[in-house]
Amino acid sequence: MTYSQNWDLDSIFPGGVDSPQLADKMSLIALQIQDFSTTIQNFDVTADAPAFATFVALTNEAQTIEAGLLQVSVFVSALISDDFSNTNLTAKNAEVDNLKAQYADPSAKFKKLLANIDATNWAAIIAIPALKEIVFNLNEMRQEAGELLDDATENLITQLELDGYSAWSSHYDTIAAGLSMPFTDENGVTTTISAGQALNHLEGYPDAKVRENLLAGYEKMWGDAEGLVGDTLNHLAGFRLTNYKAHGTKDYLKLPLHLNRMSQATLDAMWDTVSKNKEMLKKYFVRKAQLMGKEALGFQDIYAPIHAGDFEAKDLSYDDAAEFIMANFAKFSPKMAALAKRAFENNWIESENRPGKQPGGYMEAVPELGESRIFLTFTGSPNDASTIAHELGHSFHTSVLTDLPFWRGGYAMNVAETASTFAELVVNDAKLQAATSDAERVTLLDAKLNNPVAMMMNIHARYLFENKFYKLRQQKLVTPAELNQLMTEAQEEAFDGALDKLHPHFWASKLHFYIDDVPFYNFPYTFGFLFSLGIYAQAQKTENFEDQYIALLRDTANMSTEDLAQKHLGVDLTKPDFWQAGADLVAKDVQDFLDVTEQFVK
Repeated sequence: MTYSQNWDLDSIFPGGVDSPQLADKMSLIALQIQDFSTTIQNFDVTADAPAFATFVALTNEAQTIEAGLLQVSVFVSALISDDFSNTNLTAKNAEVDNLKAQYADPSAKFKKLLANIDATNWAAIIAIPALKEIVFNLNEMRQEAGELLDDATENLITQLELDGYSAWSSHYDTIAAGLSMPFTDENGVTTTISAGQALNHLEGYPDAKVRENLLAGYEKMWGDAEGLVGDTLNHLAGFRLTNYKAHGTKDYLKLPLHLNRMSQATLDAMWDTVSKNKEMLKKYFVRKAQLMGKEALGFQDIYAPIHAGDFEAKDLSYDDAAEFIMANFAKFSPKMAALAKRAFENNWIESENRPGKQPGGYMEAVPELGESRIFLTFTGSPNDASTIAHELGHSFHTSVLTDLPFWRGGYAMNVAETASTFAELVVNDAKLQAATSDAERVTLLDAKLNNPVAMMMNIHARYLFENKFYKLRQQKLVTPAELNQLMTEAQEEAFDGALDKLHPHFWASKLHFYIDDVPFYNFPYTFGFLFSLGIYAQAQKTENFEDQYIALLRDTANMSTEDLAQKHLGVDLTKPDFWQAGADLVAKDVQDFLDVTEQFVK
């Protein structure tokens, strides 16, 4: 079957940015926000007892508004991703941000309403059958309300975010969209490519010399923009830190940990285990460098494909990738396969390789349709099937929650990466099992090991950088030179000195540092990767895995991360044992790589 590589956005709102249906929806949400605000203003818990019908209606209204806001936000963001340099879309995105800001005030008042309900009435409320599925969410919001400032101050902060916090994040997108650089291929042909295309080449171009020159050009391109980008990062972080301080904390990790529903002890246990397991990945780096005819790898070589013997990896067609994913999902979960089939056949995925697209990839839920949309760029490389599988894992996670209240879909980012990484593992192992020679196994094992390298080294470097940056930013503005130094030190530590060429301007080139609504965006990826390894190991020896897996996914916004792991896996995330078990699975892959490549080392 032939599958489209362009997504269908018209089924969300037909007609693009000027869609009348989009305008009507935004107007409707604005009215819903007004009604919600009025109901909160007039709410009397004593008068509402004992049935609490108005309170139940308020929870339903809030979820309806939030689902609508997500729907319009996903649609406009998708248009921007499609046509990244189109500045005409900026105004519509600002309208969506303004609508979110309108909701922030009544949303905060709703949380305060929860906090002000006395214990007796609160016990009666959370015992209402209609609220059973969202009791955890309500208790969480009730707790959050205790840290809110007065209504006027919270509203002022929200309004200032539009031209502060959110604006700096959008400003980064504007800078990145305008960047380009010359690219010379192995035949000496020079073209101009966008920042997104340069990143794709940097991570997968087969010619070593071209990659080396590309990194130099990439560094120069971001170096030329370092003043603008440095200002952006400083002011975004400055707004965030000022906001934290106003809410009574200087601990810049407090909110990221809360958003991920995890403790500092869990985060520390994870990173401690990662730090103690770098040696195995360094052995992999040494062998990979040998196979590439180099003394050591540079940053540009980390994810570069390698070849052994006479094996040459063939470009993968999009249709073949789709069929391979669905067939192998079915071996673990027929429901995963059915979801993937639905996504491919109904054009949920934008994968075309063309200029002008936003760099990177993502999945977003379209809640009112019970669907999702996936954005990536398919180049035909062997790794692309894994990328698609990763995003389909996110989509599957969303799909098993569609019958639950909207708030039950608000799972944290760390557990969000569990389903995606699991799906990726399924496809990577399937490719290995289908290999017909040792030479092909080398290529596929190398591709599989890209993931632990990213999660245990690259993302560790991002965390180390952000941690030091925020400490320094609490004291002063951090210059581009200092940012380069911080990133250099972070990469040296995270890669344990294994690289002979670093990427000092990585802080400038990585979008994740500039996302406004998710601080410390990076460490949840490492959590999700190691967490999914434990789940994957269970899947291979459990007959009723699909039911257990779906049960875990359905609970991801219904308890803390530690409770989730204890309930469904029987493990303590604050102890090193669980994390080490995941690292041991990586060590097995490294050893397999070392064993199979021994014959190809010159």
